[in-house]
Amino acid sequence: MPALSVENLSVTFKTRKGLVTAINDVSFHVNPGEVLGVVGESGSGKSVTGLAAMGLIDPPGRISGGRVALEGRDIAGIGDKAMRGLRGSRIAMIFQDPISTLNPVLRIDTQIMEAITAHEKISPAAARVRAIEALRAVGIPSPESRLEAYPHQFSGGMRQRVAIAIALLHRPAVLIADEPTTALDVTIQAQILGEVQKLAAENGTALVWITHDLSVVAGLADRIAVMYAGRIVESGTVAEVLTAPRHHYTAGLIASVPSRNRRGQPLAQIPGSTPNLANMPSGCAFHPRCPAKTEICSAELPPILHDPSGRFLRCHHPRQEA
Repeated sequence: MPALSVENLSVTFKTRKGLVTAINDVSFHVNPGEVLGVVGESGSGKSVTGLAAMGLIDPPGRISGGRVALEGRDIAGIGDKAMRGLRGSRIAMIFQDPISTLNPVLRIDTQIMEAITAHEKISPAAARVRAIEALRAVGIPSPESRLEAYPHQFSGGMRQRVAIAIALLHRPAVLIADEPTTALDVTIQAQILGEVQKLAAENGTALVWITHDLSVVAGLADRIAVMYAGRIVESGTVAEVLTAPRHHYTAGLIASVPSRNRRGQPLAQIPGSTPNLANMPSGCAFHPRCPAKTEICSAELPPILHDPSGRFLRCHHPRQEA
């Protein structure tokens, strides 16, 4: 049974221009101990997908269709009280900016211990021991003394480690990470990636890693889902998708990775920009930027293509596999 299963999920927002569909018919699953990388440009719907899975879509947004199942239980629309009981214990999220997770006026020990006692009946002494163990697990030195510090006394990398420690306190079935290493230098990024991957594997946690950085996904994920304009346009194993992309958008993302460009040459890039969700192109949303577009691309939504290996694709004119 998948730890998290998202089926035909749609999310809409009420705006001055009417209803805007931010997520449109998105489906994916992630199994215990597996890492799913969700990639795409800014505005593609990655973060909204993660928030919807967490039950954190608030008005003027709402889940307008589909199903989110956590360990087989449909959690879309179960109510705030029931969702609060699951959030943090069975499903948790790490945000890009740890300041949005940590309260700046409370000491670290207070915040971690409150996160523990919110879901467990445990003595303060036992909660403090758990807090020390949690900080040690994510590589924070001298955790006993660092517990008494405030968030501003930690570096950005250390604050993110604290946020990860809090997210993993109850060994959740699912951990959603929304670009948690984007603002960190590459050395700290590599350390945190390694620690999260190790902790998820040890606990059997299913990890959904949201990022725009394909190099991170290449070394971390088992499978990858590529999003564009609120839809998943291609998914499959990391080896399949990154070695032989079949969607022209995926190929463009891979070609634009700086390391694939020759020194001294202009960086490759996908022409144009992501569409305005309030004024989407007809047919395939990617067709204004696609090098292989034909008349059908602007007239009709692309078909959904599956192959026996489980690879998924939305395209009228898929690239041929190498």
